[in-house]
Amino acid sequence: MTLAEDISLLSRVPLLSDLASDHLRLLAFSGIRLELPAGRILFKADSKALSGFIIMSGEIEMSAHHGETVRSLGKFGPGSLLGETALFVETRRPATATALVDTVVVEIDRTLMSRMLTEYPEVATRLFVRLRQRLGDTVGELAGVHAKLDALHYPELP
Repeated sequence: MTLAEDISLLSRVPLLSDLASDHLRLLAFSGIRLELPAGRILFKADSKALSGFIIMSGEIEMSAHHGETVRSLGKFGPGSLLGETALFVETRRPATATALVDTVVVEIDRTLMSRMLTEYPEVATRLFVRLRQRLGDTVGELAGVHAKLDALHYPELP
């Protein structure tokens, strides 16, 4: 992929879609490109998370392991951001990520994101608005789940 193609793909990542082309260029240029053959583990559940990964090509499966049982949590393709929380705070990986096919990802570490937020306050503002909106959406979805659970436990309530 060319730098222009990388920037175009980064602009389709929901968290980054409001960023200016110059900011996307900085991420594309400064991120670390990793080529993963099919079957390669990108990260394991419960490992320390210091970065996020944007899938540029290929497909990654997220899975949870409970003893011998493996449960797929989803498959993600180009334009997906894995480990978003790690871009902003210290955390651990909630699942294992494995390349299903030959895959290319760009790793963006927390230090790079922190530098961008410090040097470009307008980026911080845009990301704050985007994250606040998503948090509101999540809270709304959880309220719906709560109502459905109440209906299961207390069928006599309206």
